[in-house]
Amino acid sequence: KIVIGGERGGGYICLGAMVMLAEAGEGHLVKLAIPTIPMTDDYCFSDPLVMTIEERKSYTVMRKMWGELIAADLEAQKSSPYLFPGKASEELLAKFPPTIVFEHEFDMFITEATRLAGRLRRAGRLLEFVVIPGATHMSPYVPGFKGYEIRREVLKKIADEYIHS
Repeated sequence: KIVIGGERGGGYICLGAMVMLAEAGEGHLVKLAIPTIPMTDDYCFSDPLVMTIEERKSYTVMRKMWGELIAADLEAQKSSPYLFPGKASEELLAKFPPTIVFEHEFDMFITEATRLAGRLRRAGRLLEFVVIPGATHMSPYVPGFKGYEIRREVLKKIADEYIHS
């Protein structure tokens, strides 16, 4: 069995692979999936007044990315789990690989990742929902910044508990 994962856009790709594996009935081939700070759904198209500060700062860029760079036809694809993995059905989520969703407290994708983690928990596929306290979108990747050491320690624990066990 293999482990799949990705960070930021790679987290989105990881979720897309999870959708494809689940649809093919092959989610069981993956020992663990770790989408990290992933884009999951169309939350950026909701009302900015209900968004966190970080989400509000990025929603116009995200809308443009979805509409011009990612979707072939946003209107036609708006319900597709291939475009928005967070819109996968409950039945499809139940076929996902065991998953650890990894987020940062002040990340622009925290709301959508939290919602997906809840749905995966209800489907019995969520092993952990990890949130690095105080971390922004990129801070845990920079040595000396908020969350860097926490992220390293959490990844070691994930490896020990879920991968090497």
